[in-house]
Amino acid sequence: MAKAAKTTAPAKKRDKAAAESNTPKGAKAAAASKPKTAAKAAAKPAAAKPAAAKTKAAAAKVDKPATAKAAAAKPAAAKPASKGLPKAITELTAGLPEKPWLKSYPKNMPAEIGALPYKSIGEFLVGACKQFAGRPAFVCMGKSITYAELERLSAAFGAYLQARGLEKGARVALMMPNVLQYPVAMMAVLRAGYTVVNINPLYTPRELEHQLKDSGAQAIVILENFAGTLQAVIARTPVKHVIVASMGDMLGGLKGAIVNLVVRRVKKMVPAWSLPGHVKFNAVLKTGATIAFKPPTVSGDDIAFLQYTGGTTGVSKGAVLLHRNVLSNVAQNSLWVEDAYTVKPKPAHLNFICALPLYHIFALTVNALMGMQQGAQNVLIPNPRDIPGFVKELAKYPMHIFPGLNTLFNALLNNEEFRKLDFKPLILTLGGGMAVQKGVAERWKALTGCPVSEGYGLSETSPVATANKFSSSDFTGTIGLPLPSTEIAIRDDDGNNVPLGEVGEICIRGPQVMAGYWNRPDETAKVMTKDGFFKSGDMGFMDERGYTKIVDRKKDMILVSGFNVYPNELEEVVAHHPGVLEAAAVGVPDEHSGEVPKLFVVRKDPALTVEALMAYCRENLTGYKRPRYIEFRTELPKTPVGKILRRALRDQA
Repeated sequence: MAKAAKTTAPAKKRDKAAAESNTPKGAKAAAASKPKTAAKAAAKPAAAKPAAAKTKAAAAKVDKPATAKAAAAKPAAAKPASKGLPKAITELTAGLPEKPWLKSYPKNMPAEIGALPYKSIGEFLVGACKQFAGRPAFVCMGKSITYAELERLSAAFGAYLQARGLEKGARVALMMPNVLQYPVAMMAVLRAGYTVVNINPLYTPRELEHQLKDSGAQAIVILENFAGTLQAVIARTPVKHVIVASMGDMLGGLKGAIVNLVVRRVKKMVPAWSLPGHVKFNAVLKTGATIAFKPPTVSGDDIAFLQYTGGTTGVSKGAVLLHRNVLSNVAQNSLWVEDAYTVKPKPAHLNFICALPLYHIFALTVNALMGMQQGAQNVLIPNPRDIPGFVKELAKYPMHIFPGLNTLFNALLNNEEFRKLDFKPLILTLGGGMAVQKGVAERWKALTGCPVSEGYGLSETSPVATANKFSSSDFTGTIGLPLPSTEIAIRDDDGNNVPLGEVGEICIRGPQVMAGYWNRPDETAKVMTKDGFFKSGDMGFMDERGYTKIVDRKKDMILVSGFNVYPNELEEVVAHHPGVLEAAAVGVPDEHSGEVPKLFVVRKDPALTVEALMAYCRENLTGYKRPRYIEFRTELPKTPVGKILRRALRDQA
């Protein structure tokens, strides 16, 4: 996205700038249709290992600062082989067209982003606050704060942290759902020159202890609902400063008191806790307002976030995201979103629906940072699992930009009150985090008139790497095209590029790729290639137009007598059955085939039987892809973002 460097800025000269590109962390494409390799797999059992089917590192990830620079460089793999190149590079690039996706780009979309207008995220956010001072920036439970208020409150919070003696680069953990305190604390930590360590508030004591110790966090900002978890482990962590927030802190005197009373006494959502020496969130703001904030010198090479991988891939590791990594992704997204405004003009007062948790990389970049770049209001939803409550909030605001994922869209579509809402303002629906199933996408468009635009990314890519064209009226079932300044290579297990249309591991290079894993050079080395690509651990193929389709994660593939079965494909087929609400497929050991598929299903129709579903699978799936076992569940295990945890199901199978 080169030419539009300025778009990283809060929209300086382009108030229309980007509203937020697609979705981050693992927008996995639905897998039913994959060319060539699938056919090969069906034809030749033993040889059916599409390019990277061997299951190498299930959760590919990158290295530290050195690699980040490599990531921004131009890919050797995209250039035609030439006589002067080393043989290894020549073989990598042989016969491949150069960046086939560029010919499919939206009209007037630059191929590169150009120079970044800000050196740090703090500088960028302060710029946005000054530019959009009078506008509401975030609203939660009916209470909003303006951009000017956000700047003032974050300065006070940052001054308080500085007064505690924290040195530049210190890690500060944030353990909160989507409440107004989150953007205040996040902006304060970044502009004060510290590093944000986002923590899932639903973590167990064991998970919290690992992340606090691994990151070396010296301070934590935590909602009181989860303070008991911290109490259990704090003595074994480096944490010295504890700031405790409550749900009602920023909702105003009377309303805040009522909310706190209901949360604590009526709903009993705050277990007893004791953290000697802690300070209340509002006391921090009051004290900080009396201290002069001293802006530190922060560069693009300083660490902004330690974004821990979701744990769906094994031991959680901290992806090191530099300020320039994240700013680059904001610049990329800000260019890409302009394509949406060619269909529906950007309104004067833009609303982002923020149902996905801000501690997750998807919402962090696509909602919080992109929303501020656009001068938008983010509607914070603390508990999107409460679908009736969520729908009531949606009824209060025009919906313009709606990032979500398949399970959330599906749950909303099955809510009668949601179907009564006004969808005319909806400009863009972004699908990420997991595969958006075709049936869900079709129902969403039929109801809202707005297609689901699927994208893809990971914690390690800040997160967005690819997205579909936002001007397209069709659901493609792919993860779209690489964003400006981003390159995608599809490689086999030996690191060779595979032909277009064949399955291999999706590898990503661009300025948004992380610097590496925190204190894990061994893990970083596993996922970064010599020519600067990050190995995603996802299997997919690119077609001749430059669109990439994910077929599954390497580790989730099921190997049935030498045939590769992709759970996404099986789940996609089963989800089309009218009696099925949700489905997940995993591989279970089998003495004859090595592995066979097992299906876990949540029924929409209580009368649905195993026999009926087996018959449906026989009609729609070839023999080796059919589930050998089907188990009905009342619900499926999910991450807080809503991604189905196949690993948990495998453990239970």
